[in-house]
Amino acid sequence: QVQLVESGGGLVQPGGSLRLSCAASGSILRVYGMGWYRQAPGKQRDLVAAITDGGSTNYADSVKGRFTISRDNDKNTVYLQMNSLKPADTAVYYCNSRIQRTTNWGVREYDYWGQGTQVTVSS
Repeated sequence: QVQLVESGGGLVQPGGSLRLSCAASGSILRVYGMGWYRQAPGKQRDLVAAITDGGSTNYADSVKGRFTISRDNDKNTVYLQMNSLKPADTAVYYCNSRIQRTTNWGVREYDYWGQGTQVTVSS
């Protein structure tokens, strides 16, 4: 089995910073793209940032210049550095990754999600 485990959420004042981490573990052959999504109460889950296995990145317009996504391929871990946080950034943040693994039916690729970590920006 494969698991994505997130950490680093919490309460921070406007203008502050947080760093989220997400580590993939289990019977992994290869990790492809990794990304962060967020979902605020009553809203849909939206992409925040994504990074390919080659290091190319993509950001939502609302976080460009404030958030930075990075990854450590040796540790199968993706990070999200969040600076200049705003109350509008308050949400549950989810890690997502496409992972190749062995199954009883051979090698397959699946999308996996983490359990989510709460980020609250408030004074």
